[in-house]
Amino acid sequence: MTQQEHKPTDDSTLQSEMPLVEHLLELRNRLLKMVLAVLICFAAIYPFANELYLWLSQPLRDLLPEGQMMIATDVTAPFFAPLKLALVVAVFAAIPVILYQIWSFIAPGLYKHEKRLAFPLLFTSVVLFYLGAAFAYFVVFPLVFGFFTAIGPEGIVELPDISSYLNFVLKMFFAFGVAFEIPIATILMILSGATTADSLAAKRPYVVVGCFVIGMLLTPPDVISQTLLAVPMWFLFELGIVFGRLAQRRAPVEDTGEAPGQ
Repeated sequence: MTQQEHKPTDDSTLQSEMPLVEHLLELRNRLLKMVLAVLICFAAIYPFANELYLWLSQPLRDLLPEGQMMIATDVTAPFFAPLKLALVVAVFAAIPVILYQIWSFIAPGLYKHEKRLAFPLLFTSVVLFYLGAAFAYFVVFPLVFGFFTAIGPEGIVELPDISSYLNFVLKMFFAFGVAFEIPIATILMILSGATTADSLAAKRPYVVVGCFVIGMLLTPPDVISQTLLAVPMWFLFELGIVFGRLAQRRAPVEDTGEAPGQ
């Protein structure tokens, strides 16, 4: 009797553990597919890593005085700098696959109205990150490097190190890419009920100051790059308020009892 009494408990425990195990297995499979996508992109990009680095360093090399060039102060830098760049670009190139795997994992647990918002927000966040990186390369880099190369004292030979340059531009790409995510963060805050569009609009003066403080912390200590980061952040904040109001009007007031995944 004692064994029979305990048997239902063991079965119920097993049933409650199975969904968790299945979710973990699915998560593992999704992560493996993401890693595989990155590795495939890396294998395709790495043969062109040197050309890719030359393209990335073009904004600085165009501004160097005639006869001056970039150097490698570390013996391994000529190998590891292009390798690191190829890996980062591979992750960028695999973003659509990574986005699809994330969406496939979370979609079954979402309600219909959540699905209507989740995928556009995920897709838009990736596009905005790309736009932020493109803005940094085509707009910010020429101005910032022009400022740095022109302000140096006479008699100083500028020989930028390839590893230091790569770390600098990747930091700038990340800073501008994350800054361009402000509309998504604003919309999510409004939809989650953490705040309202009117409340955010009322805090506009503090947001403007915060944008310039963030620009000061994430960019080199010059007014040009700080302003070029702060002003787009302010504009994107205003854009997030506008779309947050639109999304809030379309969102249902309460759940209709529909089951997730339906």
